[in-house]
Amino acid sequence: MNGVLVVDKPRGITSFDVVRDVRRALKVKKVGHTGTLDPMATGVLPICIGDGTKIAQFITEATKAYDATLKLGATTDTLDAEGKVLETRPVPTLTRELIEAAFAKFRGPILQTPPMYSAVKIGGKRLYELARAGEEVERAARPVTVFELLLRDFSADEIKLSVTCSKGFFVRTLAAELGEALGCGAHLCALRRTQSGPFALAQALPLAELVAGGPELATARLVGLNDSLKDLPALQVTEAEAGRVKHGGLVEVAGQLSGLHRVLEPSGALLSVAEVTRGRLVYRRVFLPE
Repeated sequence: MNGVLVVDKPRGITSFDVVRDVRRALKVKKVGHTGTLDPMATGVLPICIGDGTKIAQFITEATKAYDATLKLGATTDTLDAEGKVLETRPVPTLTRELIEAAFAKFRGPILQTPPMYSAVKIGGKRLYELARAGEEVERAARPVTVFELLLRDFSADEIKLSVTCSKGFFVRTLAAELGEALGCGAHLCALRRTQSGPFALAQALPLAELVAGGPELATARLVGLNDSLKDLPALQVTEAEAGRVKHGGLVEVAGQLSGLHRVLEPSGALLSVAEVTRGRLVYRRVFLPE
């Protein structure tokens, strides 16, 4: 069994809990997830099975999309509803114009500082481990991109939004920073991932259903390696070039191409994931037939 299963993660468990449950239900050893979802969060969690683990890094690097609900007027130490309330402030009278003006500051390329309660490593330790020990360390702001930020609805003290963003983006941090932009503070109270790379919520299988269905259901819903990377542009090579790719040899391509590509054999089978740099393929991963 090799490929990716799109799981709809339930609230209240970790991403590793999902991996453990899938491993037990399918009785397979090589299982991994592609980007942590907090216990509070639900939604799309691609689970790599067998050789699918070889492409996990590329799925992790893909664009993500979320639906989120922000609670205004209170900040917490974890930036979400599971943390300790640090401060409460009055919420201004909200209007669509006021919210949109705040949103405008967070669209496009921005710098974002990872929260202390996160899996980011500094000095070999996860930030959440340091936070639980009562430590707070300096964190460098990192470049991220918000491709789309949409206001879905709002009430006197809540905002519902949708965001499409690059890897490494923290919706909890967005919630806190939007709260500051509105002058009242805020925290994240609900989060649902609706997209991860090519995988959408519509194709996600509830974890309980997957566990109950076992290997038969999993096999029917398994997405192959090539389809799992369909967000990457395809580059088909000749038979002779395919032979060189398999041995890490030099393959030159059209000069106008750049970035990460799926390299396909003449048959259309996935052969490699490679970066096109200065008209040459730089291999990130080569997939050899068993």
